[in-house]
Amino acid sequence: MRFVYLGPEATFTEQALHTLPEAERGTRTPMRSVPEALDAVRAGEADAALVPLENSIGGSVAITLDEIVDGTPLMITQEVVIPVEFVLTARTAVPLDQIQSLAAHPQASAQCRGWLRSHLPDATVVDMLSNSAAAIAAAQGEYDAAICAPIAAGRFGLTVLAEKIADHPDAVTRFVLVTRPASPPPPTGDDLTSLAVYIAHDRVGALLAVLMELAVRGVNLTRIESRPTGERLGRYVFFLDCTGHVADGRVGEALQGLRRICADVRFLGSYPRHRWVSESDRPVPAPAGLSDVDYADAADWLARIRGGDLP
Repeated sequence: MRFVYLGPEATFTEQALHTLPEAERGTRTPMRSVPEALDAVRAGEADAALVPLENSIGGSVAITLDEIVDGTPLMITQEVVIPVEFVLTARTAVPLDQIQSLAAHPQASAQCRGWLRSHLPDATVVDMLSNSAAAIAAAQGEYDAAICAPIAAGRFGLTVLAEKIADHPDAVTRFVLVTRPASPPPPTGDDLTSLAVYIAHDRVGALLAVLMELAVRGVNLTRIESRPTGERLGRYVFFLDCTGHVADGRVGEALQGLRRICADVRFLGSYPRHRWVSESDRPVPAPAGLSDVDYADAADWLARIRGGDLP
């Protein structure tokens, strides 16, 4: 398979891509931007694109949300969640008190602000276009050190001076693998479904009606976010992530309900949920009466009534 990803090389996106066995067996090409990566898939120049969707500190990646729904339909087939563990690197093992200049992407330096204040209070931080560019600049001796992803340290032969320097040690970034539309991966029992929902703006309670279609069926909403449609002020598209698979009875019924009441609904994919280690991160079970078993039992009960077999 031909994979593209948000470049340049030696960034967290490439690090995330290497966690996919199929990507290790395929070709991997960095792209200059999220739109270019997704357009390569749309044009058939690549089979899949890995792009960042959200960060636990910085929030959602707006350009990814906008580009997924703008243009020819695309589909999410997988999610990858990796820890954001920044490292401080240099050409050689230099003492921290000798570092006067530091290359870093603005988001990286912002997420390491506390550590920098404590350990490098006098160093001048120079903004770079990417974590990879920062590592390259340090490797070429342009700056005394750089903040970058662990993959960049090995790629450019840098010495790691300090590990896990981010102020939020549990920070993670969520990436999604996007392809051209096809049959979704089969359900695993622990899946997510992503949707883009355009509500009827001239209807009172339109958003509440959307949420009720999910709630009354016990479909747990894990993320909701609005983005402007570009039409005019006050017009928004809502991005929803919910637990379950489009093949599940409850999720399927919810999608049918949304189709009836919304101006438009774009199915963005059903795919395996990232396997969390923490017990608190596991899917929220459906309330009593709203599980798949409950729905199957109710459907069987109704079928018997219609067939003349009164319970």
